Amino acid sequence: MSVAAIGKYDFPALDRQENFHGNILTYWHWEKHLMFCSPIALPLAPDMPFGAVVEQVMPGAYGAHPDFAKIDWAKVSWRLNGAPFKPERDKSLRDNGLGHKSVVTFATPGLDGIGGCAS
Repeated sequence: MSVAAIGKYDFPALDRQENFHGNILTYWHWEKHLMFCSPIALPLAPDMPFGAVVEQVMPGAYGAHPDFAKIDWAKVSWRLNGAPFKPERDKSLRDNGLGHKSVVTFATPGLDGIGGCAS
């Protein structure tokens, strides 16, 4: 990400991968669910199976939303860094193409937020 600074920016960024103790920093965004106004940043092990994120991490990150329990994960559409993406649940994040600072966006057909207002 570029930085517009009024002076010289002469130090390493703090969000470099080596600062995450073997993890990769990933960003997750649930479309039409702006109760979460921006992607959630999650430092995750690159060898973690994608399915484990859905089953073990997502409930803690998004479970407070009333639509979360209604998600049909088989119908979810995914994007990775802006491109359509079909994750393989049994493969690792790395093997699914996720890297440091990847952005994963998911859409849940038929679930449009609280009262259908994308919140």
